[in-house]
Amino acid sequence: MNRMAQACIMIFFGAAVLHASVTDLYLRYVKEGLRPFLIAASLLLIAAAVMTLWYDLRPRADVPEDHHDEHTHREPRVAWLLLLPALGLLLVTPPALGSYAAGQAGTALTAQQDYDDDYPPLPAGDPVTTTVFDYAARALFDKGQSIGDRRIQLTGFITPGPDGQPILARMILSCCAADGRPVKLGMAGNAPTGLADDTWIQVTGRYTDRVTRDPVNDEEIPYIDVESWRQVTAPKDPYE
Repeated sequence: MNRMAQACIMIFFGAAVLHASVTDLYLRYVKEGLRPFLIAASLLLIAAAVMTLWYDLRPRADVPEDHHDEHTHREPRVAWLLLLPALGLLLVTPPALGSYAAGQAGTALTAQQDYDDDYPPLPAGDPVTTTVFDYAARALFDKGQSIGDRRIQLTGFITPGPDGQPILARMILSCCAADGRPVKLGMAGNAPTGLADDTWIQVTGRYTDRVTRDPVNDEEIPYIDVESWRQVTAPKDPYE
């Protein structure tokens, strides 16, 4: 490709990344703390593209016209297909990782991982709001001792469980969606029924020592004894 085509593609990619960064679309791909780096990278791409255009379009009085003609080549038009990923990022809003991804991967909580032996007390409130990961870790590795009889409020999406019954799940990220892994939580008691996969709900319940096994990696999945639940909209940041 010539410099003009390169600059156009860089501008599109820079604009796509900048658009995603300022509209919270980037949360579908990476962790929230990476936003400043994405904005800086997009501005750098746009600046480099502008400088490339300026360099290519500036008058070149020192170069004879026939010299330009001798080195003019037609680039293959297929190269412009490189614009499609950037246009897709600008025009299409992809879904966040959900029930399909959760069903393909084993639960992120494994017995081989090293977790804190001493869990800090839960914050004040009734019910106390925490993450699916925090509750599941306390339920499995602390045997619910740091939970006690407290009422817990969790938010996640519906995905099919090992026995076909709906379970609560939430994807966690180390860096980006490519390394996303699910935390799975069974629901006993007044568990919801008849909800479609990927439906977001908020459940309130208490600790139970009931567990099951994840058929994907054979790790334990804890349960929560649901007292009440309600359907909610997906959070701005769908990952933990």
